[in-house]
Amino acid sequence: MTSDGAVTFWIFLLCLIGSPRLEGSEAGRPDELHIGGIFPIAGKGGWQGGQACMPAARLALDDVNKEPNLLPGFKLILHSNDSECEPGLGASVMYNLLYNKPQKLMLLAGCSTVCTTVAEAAKMWNLIVLCYGASSPALSDRKRFPTLFRTHPSATVHNPTRIKLMKKFGWSRVAILQQAEEVFISTVEDLENRCMEAGVEIVTRQSFLSDPTDAVRNLRRQDARIIVGLFYVVAARRVLCEMYKQQLYGRAHVWFFIGWYEDNWYEANLENEGITCTVEQMRIAAEGHLTTEALMWNQNNQTTISGMTADKFRHRLNQALIDEGYDINHDRYPEGYQEAPLAYDAVWSVALAFNKTMERLTSRKKSLRDFTYTDKEIADDIYAAMNSTQFLGVSGVVAFSSQGDRIALTQIEQMVNGKYEKLGYYDTQLDNLTWLNTEQWIGGKVPQDRTIVTHVLRTVSLPLFVCMGTISSCGIFVAFSLIIFNIWNKHRRVIQSSHPVCNTIMLFGVIICLISVILLGIDGRFVSPHEYPKVSNRNYYGTPANLLNILQICQARAWLLSTGFTLAYGAMFSKVWRVHRFTTKAKTDPKKKVEPWKLYTMVSGLLSIDLVILLSWQIFDPLQRILETFPLEDPVSTTDDIKIRPELEHCESERNSMWLGLVYGFKGLILVFGLFLAYETRSIKVKQINDSRYVGMSIYNVVVLCLITAPVGMVIASQQDASFAFVALAVIFCCFLSMLLIFVPKVIEVIRHPKDKAESKYNPDSAISKEDEERYQKLVTENEELQRLITQKEEKIRVLRQRLVERDVNTKGTELNGASGACGGTATTSLAIQPQPASIINTTASAHPTPSATLAITQGEFPIK
Repeated sequence: MTSDGAVTFWIFLLCLIGSPRLEGSEAGRPDELHIGGIFPIAGKGGWQGGQACMPAARLALDDVNKEPNLLPGFKLILHSNDSECEPGLGASVMYNLLYNKPQKLMLLAGCSTVCTTVAEAAKMWNLIVLCYGASSPALSDRKRFPTLFRTHPSATVHNPTRIKLMKKFGWSRVAILQQAEEVFISTVEDLENRCMEAGVEIVTRQSFLSDPTDAVRNLRRQDARIIVGLFYVVAARRVLCEMYKQQLYGRAHVWFFIGWYEDNWYEANLENEGITCTVEQMRIAAEGHLTTEALMWNQNNQTTISGMTADKFRHRLNQALIDEGYDINHDRYPEGYQEAPLAYDAVWSVALAFNKTMERLTSRKKSLRDFTYTDKEIADDIYAAMNSTQFLGVSGVVAFSSQGDRIALTQIEQMVNGKYEKLGYYDTQLDNLTWLNTEQWIGGKVPQDRTIVTHVLRTVSLPLFVCMGTISSCGIFVAFSLIIFNIWNKHRRVIQSSHPVCNTIMLFGVIICLISVILLGIDGRFVSPHEYPKVSNRNYYGTPANLLNILQICQARAWLLSTGFTLAYGAMFSKVWRVHRFTTKAKTDPKKKVEPWKLYTMVSGLLSIDLVILLSWQIFDPLQRILETFPLEDPVSTTDDIKIRPELEHCESERNSMWLGLVYGFKGLILVFGLFLAYETRSIKVKQINDSRYVGMSIYNVVVLCLITAPVGMVIASQQDASFAFVALAVIFCCFLSMLLIFVPKVIEVIRHPKDKAESKYNPDSAISKEDEERYQKLVTENEELQRLITQKEEKIRVLRQRLVERDVNTKGTELNGASGACGGTATTSLAIQPQPASIINTTASAHPTPSATLAITQGEFPIK
């Protein structure tokens, strides 16, 4: 016994203890055969199909008892009560039926939850249970329900039909909304298995107990379009109202509902059940949904075992329901109306099985009146008779499978203008779909199983690309013209002094940068995805094939822009660097000259670092085409059920940030250093590099624009037009400004002085010719040598003057001593030497003697004796 069976058993025991036993007159008459009936009539949830099924069962009892060749000598009596589709109450009703006289030979039950409880327990009393209104797939388990039969097909019979319809209409993506009941849980499990086999994706499976609000909202979030709904009719009304609120209906959505709801189910009991939608709103939401149901009415209008056709039975049933107070004339059918033929045929199945059993028992001199709850032999006879029962009833051919399930066709209907229209039939056993081609879709075409997402590649605006491409092409033409001009006039002093090879290198860098501008605007409009490198295995080393990826779009952009920048900026950087070096060494080494090979070496060094970084990037982590996706957008003007998924191409690698940081770091250092050198040499004019000031101005502009463009370009990378325009304009502006500052003055000077005359108007330093400069240098050297000699002579003069002063002092002292003895001699001596001091004083009177005077003193033209 299963755990559910054990629980049910103990519930039954409690009911047994509290249930009185009736004796005596309630044992029944000898010519009566008694069966128990459990009908769900009242209640607030589940299926209350007993409202129509009980009248149908009563009609069947009347017809069976009137049939003379059926159960001869006996009358079939039905004892019934209401279970309200509650398993606990159903168990109580069953125990009352079993333990109250008379003895029951079989039980009829409806509602899957009640049938599950009753059938699981009835085996302990050797009772056959026949369910007229239970579709739970779980009831097909013969081990769990060994004595169960049902005239209602299993709910799983709908699943092959649903799969067939999905294939017919091309739906491969569905969602499931179910009520948390065993019958629906089992059905969904079977549906999931069948969908998996058929290749149908179940996008989501939502369940609810009583309030479907959140579950329906989740369907909308999951973009569910084709939805299979499995729930009782009371819950179906709540689902339908929530569908209307969430706009999950109309031309974009298809719902599969269970077909055994009444035709007016979406309009009934709205106020009583607290449905907040109006009848009109419910009708709008219900329009277009599909239903699948097992055929419960004979479609051929043949005469059945009861002698009636299906139409005649419908007429009798309608009259019986009218007698019970139902407004059938205004299409107000009670619940269970669709299953009423199943209840009718269930009673006939019981009668036929009893009739066949009686024949077998007669041969053994036994009777159905001998049956007790412990008599397994008679119970087996009833089981065998029921298992072999087959007849044409008002619900079609009644026959049971080895699992006790009803074998039946399924019918497909669609709600069109508030009424159900038949679309076709499906025979599960033969896999045969009979289609009537009467379907009508809102919008005139089959709804899609998902939002059709159109991937639209965001590309650079064509006018913008053409404009930037034209400007870049003009720049390339100008750069080539300047290269020709530079080579053609390389003999001119104005060109020679500016280092024409450096200028040519810069112009080639400008050309490469302008070409990269065109490549930046080339995207998916012009280049197919296979033109971008696709590397499946990143753990590889450089091979010729892999190195050829450099020619691809992504790699070409990086290589051209990086190397072009290095050539153009590196040439200018080398010039300003040499200017700075020259000015700092001019004092210690005045003969220092600017050697061109050092400028070229610096450019080559910067380019080598660039090549190492780019090659490493290319080999170990190549750039690839990456698509950036954006949120879905509505189309501008279309009635189709589509969404637009914008995409934008990027060239990225796995460690893109690392490589960009390395490139930006290297070039950032060069930019900052170049800015520093340009600032340091802002006011310096060097005749060896006659355009140093213009080069510094160019570096200023390049640095400022690069420092602005790099971060802003990364921020607006997702805006293709803005990003392309911003980067392209920055590159173009840098290139044109550099060419303007460095070459326009040279062109003007060459035009003004075609014969290579004095070029003082271009640069004040350029007025000195090469010969004059050499002569000037020679004179400067001679002057410095003379200054050194003058310094030496002045030192000698100073010494001589000192000696003269000392000698004069000594002479005067001698004269004073001599005056004391001979005044006349002293005067004579004094007069004799007076001319000499005067001549010396006149000779040294000038603080800066001329070279000739100095030489005269040195050579002894003024001897001192």
